[in-house]
Amino acid sequence: MKVLITGATSGIGQQLVADYACEGHNVIACGRNAEALKKLADEFPDYVETLQFDTVDREKTIELLGSINQIDVAILSAGVCEYLDIESFDAELFERVFTVNVQGTMNCVQGLLRTLQPGSKLVLVGSLARLLPFTRAQAYGGSKAAIHYIARSLEVDLAPKGIRVLSISPGFVKTPMTDANDFEMPMRVSVDYASQCIRKGIDKNKRDIGFPTIFTLMLKTMSILPQAWQVALSKRMSKGN
Repeated sequence: MKVLITGATSGIGQQLVADYACEGHNVIACGRNAEALKKLADEFPDYVETLQFDTVDREKTIELLGSINQIDVAILSAGVCEYLDIESFDAELFERVFTVNVQGTMNCVQGLLRTLQPGSKLVLVGSLARLLPFTRAQAYGGSKAAIHYIARSLEVDLAPKGIRVLSISPGFVKTPMTDANDFEMPMRVSVDYASQCIRKGIDKNKRDIGFPTIFTLMLKTMSILPQAWQVALSKRMSKGN
């Protein structure tokens, strides 16, 4: 199986590269960090090839991804997280987060649609943050809500082509990105656990791969409550931080 992974030089993406390579799959690891990509290629010389580019660079992204031969699974995990300080509202923060998390992902989709074939799987990485109005998460949660909607809409249009579209909704995962958070992160899991959940979910063609299970069920349950209740719950949780 040939697997393409963006955001491959850190966190979940890096763990997915290692785990798929250890299973004997051919992996195309994509990222911006040339040194980190080289380490992956050196560690798994028979299974990993690399592509260095920034997903925000539309022209290069489309050119490189569009030149690849058939891909079985494409996991688009490159992303960033920034939290908003409401007392110094920063519209540029929204632009930075949406440019990477949404536009960068769509640049990848455009390039990949040239090479995906019937039976291929397109996997977009969102977040459980999309489910509730969390404090300071307007940009990050909004971008991940957009990704989830786009995934479901793409599923409708790509189904006739035989291409499956899956979405991933992680909770808190211990990565360099979450290590920078200054608040409590309930039920935070390791990248090994995250990779295991993602790979199992992809194998089973799960449309929305959410983990950890208990945290996912809690947030999904709260997300169907009246909106006023959701806001009240979020306010109470934010006071605890």
